Amino acid sequence: MRVYIIVAAVFWCGYVDSRKVRGISSSYKRFYRERKSFLCIDGSRMIPFEQVNDDYCDCEDGSDEPGTSACPHGRFYCTNLGFRPHYIPSSRVNDGICDCCDASDEYNSHTRCQNTCWNLGQRERAYVEGQMRTLDEGLRLKQQLIEEGVLLWREKQAQLRELQQVAEDLQVKLEEHRRKKHEADRLKEQTLKALEAGNGGLIRHQNSSVTSIFHLLDTNKDGSLTVDEIKAKVVLVHDEQRVLSEGEALALLDRGHRMDLSKFQSTLWDVLTRGDTVKIKDTQGAPGSLSSEDPHLKAADRAAEWEATNLKKVEEAYETVNMEISDLQKKLAIDYGTDWEFLFLNGQCYKLKVYEYTYTLCPFNQVTQKSTAGVEVSLGMWGMWTGKPKNHYSQMVYENGEPCWQGGSRSTTVTLTCGTETALRSVKEPSKCQYIMDFQTPVACQPVLKQQGIHSEL
Repeated sequence: MRVYIIVAAVFWCGYVDSRKVRGISSSYKRFYRERKSFLCIDGSRMIPFEQVNDDYCDCEDGSDEPGTSACPHGRFYCTNLGFRPHYIPSSRVNDGICDCCDASDEYNSHTRCQNTCWNLGQRERAYVEGQMRTLDEGLRLKQQLIEEGVLLWREKQAQLRELQQVAEDLQVKLEEHRRKKHEADRLKEQTLKALEAGNGGLIRHQNSSVTSIFHLLDTNKDGSLTVDEIKAKVVLVHDEQRVLSEGEALALLDRGHRMDLSKFQSTLWDVLTRGDTVKIKDTQGAPGSLSSEDPHLKAADRAAEWEATNLKKVEEAYETVNMEISDLQKKLAIDYGTDWEFLFLNGQCYKLKVYEYTYTLCPFNQVTQKSTAGVEVSLGMWGMWTGKPKNHYSQMVYENGEPCWQGGSRSTTVTLTCGTETALRSVKEPSKCQYIMDFQTPVACQPVLKQQGIHSEL
């Protein structure tokens, strides 16, 4: 019975003494059970146990002096009950500065340190609880945005299919309107050719009235034809380039200087109708010309213009729809996350004023900087996701911004952080023309953060 008591006493004493060794964590206490000798933790040397924490460094790894500043590479463990434990260099032990919140590092100095671990622990716990609440709310909002993203993705896909169908229908209309325009142009050309065949053929073809031809020749609209009007409007069939002489014009006017409508009908009208000697000068399209007055040509011209207008409208609509299709396809080709949770950011812009500059982030598009003077500079166009493999969607890069003075082009790295609101939080320029942004949004919240939390031995 006595033997057992002695053994228990020895064990207890060794355990109590080991607890008196300063600067060690609970996981290392097994190395400091009091025995006759102490083995350096790196196994390099055996020393008497009384040399532990004697303020002289015996072990190369400094393990014999955890509670003093004797070893240059030693570490002192701050227990910090109520807060986070941590190590400090053993050179800071008893240096007159309070490094451990439980004041254990200044056990033998003139400095009187206060134990602030409880207050620090309370503050950290409040901070962690706030972070957890933010994370919970962020994850809830993220789930909503995921659901909205899925619906928005489906809407965009349906919109793309509708636009493609509209483009197909417009393609059919486009071919039909091109055919109609071709026919209208052909009819107009045929009508013009009939005009060019000569006045007799034209008059018979168009069944023009005596009155309309008389008014065509009567330039000043005074009700009579003169020598000058005949010379201006009538030419020889076999020499169209030559202007009629005054005698020739007088002969056509039946030797009179003026000719009214009734006399025109009984004389010059017959000459023009035969079309064997003279004809009306070819002045197609000119105001007052036969072609401009001809009702059939007018109708053909209006039809051609109408079909041209209709074709242009369909071509513009077709081009617009194809541009919309191309734009939508580019948007849908972007990686918006595994659940399309980042899709809602497309088309949005977020601003932040920093001193004299206003920074604008338009996700999946561009980043700009605008001065108070109104000068806007591109800090980069959307490039890619560059987050680490474990959190690929945590970082964006915007590249190929405007050239930097005596340097390359500007670029911006955007880090996404968890928050209950979507907002641009900070902008910095750590190196010339290289910008970094902190962008907060619920979709950056990760459930793994909640599981990890903040490690604390409280």
